[in-house]
Amino acid sequence: MARHVDLNMLTALDALLTECSVTRAAERLQISQPAMSSALARLRRHFGDDLLIRIGQSYQLTPLAARLAAPTADVVAAADQVLSAQPDFDPTLSRRTFTVIMSDYALTVLGAAVAALIDERAPHVRMHVQPTTRQNVDQAADELRDVDLLVLPHGIVTGLPHRNLYQDEWACLVDASTDTALTGEDLARRSWVLTYHDGTAITTAARELRTHGIDLDARLVVDSYTVLPALIAGTGRVALVQRQLGAAMEASGRVRMLDCPFPTAPIVEAMWWHPGHENDPAHQWLRQCFLDAAIQVQQ
Repeated sequence: MARHVDLNMLTALDALLTECSVTRAAERLQISQPAMSSALARLRRHFGDDLLIRIGQSYQLTPLAARLAAPTADVVAAADQVLSAQPDFDPTLSRRTFTVIMSDYALTVLGAAVAALIDERAPHVRMHVQPTTRQNVDQAADELRDVDLLVLPHGIVTGLPHRNLYQDEWACLVDASTDTALTGEDLARRSWVLTYHDGTAITTAARELRTHGIDLDARLVVDSYTVLPALIAGTGRVALVQRQLGAAMEASGRVRMLDCPFPTAPIVEAMWWHPGHENDPAHQWLRQCFLDAAIQVQQ
C-alpha cells in the first residue's frame, strides 16, 4: 500500500500527530491551512481512519493515530538526517543552527565558554538554547530527535548516548547576613525556595534533601536557578544550589553560600543526544566544543 502514497505526506502526518491541530500543523510546516486540511483528507483515505477526531474545541488522536505517532516521528527524523548528511563538516563555512536544551544553571556555568569557542571556530554557526522543562526532560528520547543536545546531570535520563562534562556539588544559599553554619534543625525550620519542583524527574535538589530526611517547608517554587538571590536576599529563606552557580551569586554581596550540614552526592553534569546523531560530523564537532568548554571552566 505504501507505494501508492507520496512519501512527502509523512511530514504532514508527523506534524498532525504531534500538534493534534490542523492549524498548528500548518504553521509548523509553514503551509496554508487549506493545504494541510487537504493533506489530512488524503491521509484519512489512505489509512481508512479519521486520525484526528474533534472533542469539544480540540482534536484527539484516534487509537491508530496514537500508534503511528512514535514510528512516524522516527521515520521523519531519520529521513531528515539522511537528506542533510554531508561527507564532512567545515565549521568555518557552515551556517548550521544547533539547538541545545539546558537549564539556566548549566548556561551560567558553560554558556560563555561554549559561545566563545563557537565564535572562534565557526563564525557563521548559531546556537539556539532552550530551557529545560518537564516535557523535554521526561520525554528526552523523543525531544532529542529534533534537538542536538540536552545538558543535564546524571540520575535523570538513562539509555541515551552521553559524555560527562564536569562535576559540581550542592551548597546552601542564604541571606548575606547569615554568619553561622547551618544545622539540620535550621534547614527543617527555615522556609525553602525550591527549583523545578513540579513532580518531574528534574527535581534533583528536592530529591537530595529528601535523601537526608529533611522535611521541607516549601513556600516558593521556581523553574529557575538564577532568580534565587532575589528571593533569598533579606529573608530567612534557604535554597539548595550548585556550588559553581552559588559562587557567582555570592559576588553580588546579597547572598551567602554555606556548606550543607550533611554529605551530598556529587553532581555530574553531562550532555545527552539521540543515537541517530552519533556519527554526524557536525554533531561530533558540537560535542567537542562542549567538552573543550567544560575543561576551560574547570581550570
